[in-house]
Amino acid sequence: MIPIKTEKETLIMAQGAKILAKIMEELKKEVKPGIATKELDRLAESLILKSGAKPSFKGYKSHDDSFPPFPSCLCASINEQIVHAVPSERILKEGDIVSLDLGILHKGFHADMAVTLAVRRVKPEAQRLIKATKEALEKGIEKVRPGNTFGDVSNAIQEYIESEGFSVVQDLCGHGIGRELHEDPQILNYGEKKSGPEIVKGMVFCLEPMAAIGDGRIKETGDGYSFQTIDDSLSCHFEHTIVVTEDGCDVLTR
Repeated sequence: MIPIKTEKETLIMAQGAKILAKIMEELKKEVKPGIATKELDRLAESLILKSGAKPSFKGYKSHDDSFPPFPSCLCASINEQIVHAVPSERILKEGDIVSLDLGILHKGFHADMAVTLAVRRVKPEAQRLIKATKEALEKGIEKVRPGNTFGDVSNAIQEYIESEGFSVVQDLCGHGIGRELHEDPQILNYGEKKSGPEIVKGMVFCLEPMAAIGDGRIKETGDGYSFQTIDDSLSCHFEHTIVVTEDGCDVLTR
């Protein structure tokens, strides 16, 4: 069963999401040539702890039990990396694109969001990819209201990304969120209208379209955490935490 949040739980989640959005704004200011993603992670952890929250990702158990828990607060995925890249001494260069994915735990509830940023001047196709993926998230959000289905949301995301000439990363998806970082349902970024579970007031979930310039197929990078495009093409990722209201939705991490 897909969890339905009470008004009190939703209020707490909204508070946490607002904290997360402010932290992300601070991180975005530091994205520039010459900075290592490890530095961004250190800043993220400092800001999270200063806010009174806790990092959602640090210590999170990998999908592969042979690997240790996730070692960082922030996921920082560059160029062909799609999601869950561990921050390192890798330096951002002008022309790169980087996806920052961050979650926090506030008063027992998680919030999660992601953005993809251009590192100064990038190639026009990279800029178009970023714009298209961000807009695809908005197209999905427009379909979030009671009575619609998750297939309506997924279809809107897919149609927009493909209309812009890019590929949907089909093997990764959005998710419910609350007391657990990942709850039901899994929300695909492709699908058929009027398919899947019905959207109901009180649901809280993360929409997170991922798109690529290439064919969108993925592979694990070998560290047990991250994924990248098989063809090494650029990829992009945006994410918001959303609550379903009586006649639509509120984007908590806006």
